[in-house]
Amino acid sequence: ILAAKEIIKIPIVIFPGSHHQLTENADGLLFLNLISGDNSDYLIGHQRLAAAQLLKSKLEIVPTGYLLIDGGHESAVQRVSQTQPLPQNDVDSIVHTAFAGQLMGNQLIYLEAGSGAITSIDPEVIKSVKNQLDIPLIVGGGLRSLQQLESSFLAGADMLVIGTAIEQKINWN
Repeated sequence: ILAAKEIIKIPIVIFPGSHHQLTENADGLLFLNLISGDNSDYLIGHQRLAAAQLLKSKLEIVPTGYLLIDGGHESAVQRVSQTQPLPQNDVDSIVHTAFAGQLMGNQLIYLEAGSGAITSIDPEVIKSVKNQLDIPLIVGGGLRSLQQLESSFLAGADMLVIGTAIEQKINWN
């Protein structure tokens, strides 16, 4: 993060997978809770451990409901958290889970198909979720083309995460 801050002059916001990945070198933190899964370690366990470190933190902390959506292959999040992704064709469950996250006080909802997803999140899923929310929506996983980015934004995503494109060194031209 310190090396990135020498190059990047905008705030750096992290979304760590566990309390072991916290750092005060960032500017902000998406405080994720995996609301689409049944593993309590990722719903409150890691968050409870992180809270002790964050009590005195100067990071901007943003409570974020995290939904793992099926991207066509087993993602790292799925392996680590031992949770199953929500199927993209079960739009009602995705919408209800996202809305429940908002009702629980999350300030953001993050729909994640997983790093390296074969299938990015369908724009109709994004649109359905966004139509129910009053909070910003982040979408990530499997975004590899400008057309996918545009479709996701037009469907209602407020922010996109393009880790796959960076990992695969995709040329956006």
